[in-house]
Amino acid sequence: MDIEKLRQLCLELPFSTEDLKWGHDICFCIGEKMYCVTSADIPMSVSLKVSDEDFEALTEREGIVPAPYLARHKWVLVQGPQYLSETEWEHLVKQSYQLVKAKLPKKTRQQLGGE
Repeated sequence: MDIEKLRQLCLELPFSTEDLKWGHDICFCIGEKMYCVTSADIPMSVSLKVSDEDFEALTEREGIVPAPYLARHKWVLVQGPQYLSETEWEHLVKQSYQLVKAKLPKKTRQQLGGE
């Protein structure tokens, strides 16, 4: 996984947008809520929202830690692309998107075709 593959994966998801925040973080959003955050810095690190079950399992693995400032909301920080397989990257990005989308206000979800 590299930044271009991550960008392509995120932007293929319906209504996904890309934004630059805090001067250097690339944020992928649904309904203006972040679901994936990365830095243009090398090596690439990525923060994602995960399920409660995945949070426990992932944070026990090498190179994956609770995300600073967001851990209480079940976000993880993957400290490099080598810590997940391509399949795991795809699963976790899509899961993060779905988890964030599910928490959007009903009106926003309706506007995005979610209900």
